[in-house]
Amino acid sequence: MPLDKYRAKRNFEVSPEPRGKAPKPKGKGKPLFFCVQKHLASHLHYDFRLEHDGVLLSWAVPKGPSLDPSVKRLAMHVEDHPLEYGTFEGIIPEGYGAGIVLLWDEGTWEPLVDDVSAAIKKGDLKLRLNGVKLKGSWALIRTGGSSSDGRSWLLLKHRDEWSGPLDIAVFAPLSVKSGGNFSDVISKEAPSLWQSNRKAKGAPADLLKVVERAVAHEQELKQGAAQSPRTGNAAEPDAKQSRRSGNAAEPDAKKSRRSGNAAKADATKASAKARSTPRTPAASGRAARSPAARNRSR
Repeated sequence: MPLDKYRAKRNFEVSPEPRGKAPKPKGKGKPLFFCVQKHLASHLHYDFRLEHDGVLLSWAVPKGPSLDPSVKRLAMHVEDHPLEYGTFEGIIPEGYGAGIVLLWDEGTWEPLVDDVSAAIKKGDLKLRLNGVKLKGSWALIRTGGSSSDGRSWLLLKHRDEWSGPLDIAVFAPLSVKSGGNFSDVISKEAPSLWQSNRKAKGAPADLLKVVERAVAHEQELKQGAAQSPRTGNAAEPDAKQSRRSGNAAEPDAKKSRRSGNAAKADATKASAKARSTPRTPAASGRAARSPAARNRSR
């Protein structure tokens, strides 16, 4: 059965993961679901999952997907998962996969081959993704030859309008379901665990270690975000600097405007004063030359 390995590895009495229903393949032409779950267990990795024949084909990608076509990411083929697992987000308290899971991306996918099962068997699956974060043309290629166990694959991005050197895992680390990070998942489901200064009573030691790793991971993300410029916005710092320069010049411009306004105000006052001062009408013409006018002026 497709889900036997999945169920054999889990104790559903303690794990919140879905047990999974009997697989029911979709009819042709209907959109197929895909997701990527960010899983902080003994090590951080990203679970890449594609709906096929009623289950989720699954690969564990240690470093996460890359949008850079020159970067080939290791993807370890693991057991199929139930479709219900595709929206799972939460804490696995103990046992297999103990840690925190958040839904990093989701959407639909389209095979670029006629027969998905044959492509998986051959070890060369080409596909198109339409997710929140991952889009465009991709490929999964098995490596290691006939002597390997067949679990080692590569996940790579084809060059298209959705490719580029952006580190999408650092640029967009949060859940597409809740909008949060690992700390938010822990705070929501087990608030007492998210304490950096004391240990929660009765919490499994393995899970407390995961909480410590979550703290460290979020610190790394902050540092990475601070150090890595955003691709496509390489000119952004210069633009910001230009805006800052413009803003720096703004006080001088305002000062200049204020000075001009002050001068204008003084001129207005002077004009008003001049208008308010009584003036002796100036004689002109014959009146100015007459003796009476000359006597008045004296």
